[in-house]
Formats: sequence, C-alpha cells, structure tokens
Amino acid sequence: MAMTECSVCHSRFTATASKTVSKAYDRHRSDISSKSRALNILLVVGDCILVGLQPILVYMSKVDGSFKFSPISVNFLTEATKVLFAIMMLLFQARHQKVGEKSLLSISTFVEAARNNALLAVPALLYAINNYLKFIMQLYFNPATVKMLSNLKVLVIAVLLKIIMRRHFSIIQWEALALLLIGISVNQLRSLPEGTAALGLPVATGAYLYTLIFVTVPSLASVFNEYALKSQFETSIYLQNLFLYGYGAIFNFLGIIGTAILKGPSSFNILQGHSRATMLLIFNNAAQGILSSFFFKYADTILKKYSSTVATIFTGIASAALFGHTLTINFILGISIVFISMHQFFSPLSKVKDEPKNGSLEMIDSQNNQRSKDASFINMAAGANEDASHRVEPDEKAPLLPI
Repeated sequence: MAMTECSVCHSRFTATASKTVSKAYDRHRSDISSKSRALNILLVVGDCILVGLQPILVYMSKVDGSFKFSPISVNFLTEATKVLFAIMMLLFQARHQKVGEKSLLSISTFVEAARNNALLAVPALLYAINNYLKFIMQLYFNPATVKMLSNLKVLVIAVLLKIIMRRHFSIIQWEALALLLIGISVNQLRSLPEGTAALGLPVATGAYLYTLIFVTVPSLASVFNEYALKSQFETSIYLQNLFLYGYGAIFNFLGIIGTAILKGPSSFNILQGHSRATMLLIFNNAAQGILSSFFFKYADTILKKYSSTVATIFTGIASAALFGHTLTINFILGISIVFISMHQFFSPLSKVKDEPKNGSLEMIDSQNNQRSKDASFINMAAGANEDASHRVEPDEKAPLLPI
C-alpha cells in the first residue's frame, strides 16, 4: 500500500486503496471548517426556496391546463441566462486574480479547460431531456406530488454514486434511503382525469412511464455532473459552468430547430406564449441550476437531493394556499417519514466505519525519533461521502465562495 506523509506532523501512514476523484478535490475535502459548514447551510436554504418555487411557477404558467409556450424555449432561455451569469462571474474573477496566476481569459486556458471538461456535455444533454420532462410531469400531477416523485431519485443516485464514484454507505444509511422511499410511497399518486392520454398510451401507463424516465435521467445527470466537476476540481467553477450551460443551450437550441421542422417556422419564435410567470420561472430555474453546481462541486449529490425533499413542505403548503390543493393525511405522514429518514442518514451513528484491514493507519517512524514522539493515530471515522483523512485546520480567512 502507498505511504503518505502528513504535511504538519510529518508522520507517515498507509493510504487507503480506494480510488479518488481527484487530488485537488481530496485537498479541499480535508478542510472541514465553520466556513464550509456555513456554505452547506446557505446551499440547503437556497435550494429549498428555489426548488420549492419551481413546480409552483410551472403550474402558474399553465393556461387552461396546458402550456401556450414551448417548454424547450424556456429551457433554452434558462441556459442562456446561466451562460451570461457564468461569463460575468468569470470577468469578475479574472479582475481579482493574484499576480502570477494563470489568466482565466486566455485562449490557451479556455482550450485546455474545454478539453479537460468535455465530460460535462453528458450531464448537459441529460439535463436538457430532464428539463423538458418537468413540464410533461406537471400535466399529470400537481406540484406537491411532482416534488415527492422527484425524491425517488435519491436511491438511484446512491447506487450510481457507489458504482461510478466509489462512495460507501453504511447499512443504516441504506435503511434511511429505503425509509425515504416508504415516505414517498405513502403519498399515493392521484387519479388523472378520464379521457386524457399521452403519446397514444393509456393515461396511467403514460404517467408511470414518464415517472420512470423522470427519476432515472436526472439521477444520471447529477452523478455525472458531480464526477465531471470534481474530477477537474482545479478548474474555476464558473469556467466549468460556462461549458455545462453552453452545451445545454446548444442541445435545447437543437430541440427548438427540430420542433420548427416538425410544426412549421412559426414555432421557431422562442418568445411566443410567454408571460410574467414564465419569466419568473426562467430566472428561478437559472438560479437553481447555478446553485446546484456549487452543491455538486463543493458538497454532495445526496445532500442536494435531501435538501430538495425539505422543499416538498414548502411546495405542498404553497400549492394548497395558492391553488386550493388539499394537504391529505397521506402527504403529512409521508413528509414525517422523510424527515425521520434525513435524521437517520446524517446521524453520527450511521457513519461508515472502515475495516481495519483496509483503513487502519499504521504510524511509523518518518525521519527521526523526535518526530515519532509527536505522531498520533488519525481518527478513522469517515462520513457517508468521505474517506479517512488527516484533518488540518484551514485558513478561516478564506472566502466562503470562490471569486
């Protein structure tokens, strides 16, 4: 096994054999401070608000039960908004670079970063498909039910994280995810109006088919997005966002062209049928996408999905107040079980314990006897999404967000 030397006490220990995403991300992950915890809190609060508003704004955008605008046009304008934001932040970040740092705006930097972050095209395509499915789901289910169904992604994401990113979850955490599914199942799907159909399929079949795709596609997108962002952790997040949103804008624009070919040139007008509600929806979706990129790069996909479940309460209460949807006892019980699942998943008792044969760190003499006296065993308790690491107090003066 490979030997690693601590930069502080110079003690040497055997490193675990698990494959890491990137060395740059490992260095970031070892810095657990009050600032990183504050960032996680800000991300969760912001995500709850934005995710909770999203299905409500979609519902408000419907006229007589249908959309008078092209959902693809909303997605394209959303991606274009995020591209403009990424460009502005890149210009701001470039102006505040330190002397001697490689320019973010140079052609060589852009070309190299584009080549290293080519994998971002995969989640961009999957997100383009998923964003269209969000509108389709709104035609079948009310906002609170859509939000509950989206929580099914958590289990799929956990399996993909284990396969793709070598994440480890304890038995208690897997039970928490199962408990989450039970909570979601308590809130049963509501009956759809008779006589409606989708793609020529019976209503129930079409709805469940969309639900299956609605759960699988964004789960793949989230995991691939996290892997792509963290595997190139040294690249500016705003530069990575520029590529991700640029690819998304291209895919959605191709969808607009395809729609124009099928329905005629009149459908090429991307502003047709838009209202104040759709403009709010575009800005909300853009802010939600930008916030998600910080989740995937600096936090964790599981935390992102669990924070989205909290938005279910906001969505349910708001939809009941604005649209008269009933908060059934099933919904209330389902939410209660979801909260129990969240507490169980993030409880210290659920943390993964590495096996001694794989994770014990054996301290040995590094350079002389004096250093060995100061050496100590490293705490092996690891979180659901982190390996054992020798923790070093970070610089508390570091900014909360990258600039």
